Amino acid sequence: MGGRHMANTRAEYEPAKQKEKVKAERNVHSPGIEPGARRNIDICGCQLATTDFTTKPRMPFLGRSSSSPCSFKKEWYVNRDLELGQNDSFNDTGNVFEKRLIEAYITENGRDPVTDEELSSDDLVELKTARIVRPRPPTLTSIPSLLSVFQNEWDALALETYTLRQQLIQTRQELSTALYQHDAAVRVIARLSRERDEAREALSGISVHKGPATNGDAMQVDRPGLSDELIANIEATQARSGRHADNFFEIHITDSIRLSKTRRKRPVPADWVTADALNSFTSNDKFNTPYTNARSLAVNAPCDTLLLGSSDGKIGVYSITEKAITEELNAGPAQITDTLWVGAKAVASTSTGNVKIFESGREVAGFSGHAGEVTALASHPCGDILASVGIDKSYIFYDLTSNTVATQVLTDAALTAAGFHPDGHLFAAGGADGQIKMFDVKTATNAANFESTGSIEAISFSENGTWLASAAKGSTSVSVWDLRKAAVIHTIEIGSSILALEWEYTGQFLAIAGPSGLVVQQYSKSSKEWSEPLKSAVPSLAVGWGLNASSIYCLDAEGLLTTLIPQ
Repeated sequence: MGGRHMANTRAEYEPAKQKEKVKAERNVHSPGIEPGARRNIDICGCQLATTDFTTKPRMPFLGRSSSSPCSFKKEWYVNRDLELGQNDSFNDTGNVFEKRLIEAYITENGRDPVTDEELSSDDLVELKTARIVRPRPPTLTSIPSLLSVFQNEWDALALETYTLRQQLIQTRQELSTALYQHDAAVRVIARLSRERDEAREALSGISVHKGPATNGDAMQVDRPGLSDELIANIEATQARSGRHADNFFEIHITDSIRLSKTRRKRPVPADWVTADALNSFTSNDKFNTPYTNARSLAVNAPCDTLLLGSSDGKIGVYSITEKAITEELNAGPAQITDTLWVGAKAVASTSTGNVKIFESGREVAGFSGHAGEVTALASHPCGDILASVGIDKSYIFYDLTSNTVATQVLTDAALTAAGFHPDGHLFAAGGADGQIKMFDVKTATNAANFESTGSIEAISFSENGTWLASAAKGSTSVSVWDLRKAAVIHTIEIGSSILALEWEYTGQFLAIAGPSGLVVQQYSKSSKEWSEPLKSAVPSLAVGWGLNASSIYCLDAEGLLTTLIPQ
């Protein structure tokens, strides 16, 4: 607050006579006011009160001694709503003026604007008050303040609850919309699947044959049958003599496999592995491949290479002599389900229904005829036909001479395993329904069905031409079928689940692989008895025989390649 000017009469310091005159004049301007009485003055709506008394002043006046006697003095009372401006002043009449305005009025008129008495600037006294900062009201120190705080907190809580409820309602609406869309998508998928199945059933009614079917039922064919050239190759393969070549794998490369009715009587090559040699096989040779979750292994003994399939579409070409991955092929971003060598061509199938053929490190052909995962591959003994089976209940034959699809045959169940008979006239497909389905290669006729105990995991034809080994999914035993009797003639129990089967060329030894280890069973023609020359704890998802059966290659799920060789 700025200074204030208080006008106090100089008459109290004059002689008594002059003082009496001032009192009389005051009583004239203030009739009815007795000494010591209280007087109220209204200045611009603000109430001021004065009291006349003859004692010493309660508050000293500016520029005067507090002990100076006075005949009267005024004590000012200002109501709490009054807020005087800066440089205000008042005179002996008790009127408060703004200093600038009262000085201008005195200069012009020389009188009091209220009482019209003579007045000079010297009669004005400045009134000063201390500058006081209004204190902040205390909080949480009284019941009203606490109630106010509680009210604010309650309002904030109510607002937050309302906001959360709005968000909850919005989330429920979004969830309801998402569930509706999901239900609609499921309905659309179900409708499309039904339409697909109906279309397949309609297509399955088309049967195309190159010649009349004399035995069995004709299967459903939705592509043209085999060409005359392929049928000629099949018949030539079946009719070839049983003369044994000096090097069996040389026969495979030149596609001049010696197959006939006399194959069971052909002698065992001199350099072939024996039961005693198998007893000494050890697993000291191991190689960590970069392929995890591998499911396939293919051996090309003449070329001294292996094919290793990975879970991300990569196919590694492993050199047996260099003990390293020398080349990598790419079949696309999908799990490699099976690999195969057909001469110098590398073949791989994927979980997305594709079949890729590579030669000299590059892709030469690709097929996507399956509506789903391709589960297995097989090569015809003539070397010109490749077969694939899938979960779409069909098998496909490919013409490798022209890299085209030769035929596709629909069956009544998803197919999980495949293999060609050594003579080339039969094709076996293991089904998820527990049947091993035998088809005539030339006519697609279903020649026979062998009933197993569950979904077929693996099958393998013996080179003697009369036996077929099979294992059901999750089973711990292998069934050896006699194709002439269409019956199981021997059961091999190994005590753990089985994932792969592989006969070697002479038909003596059967390799049985699973996650718990490897077992090799031998059948002796002389004694007509079965024995177990090798049992190893090497876990195997896939297995293959090396050159002259002098080594066995095993691949586990972590990508570890183990070679079992004589000690």
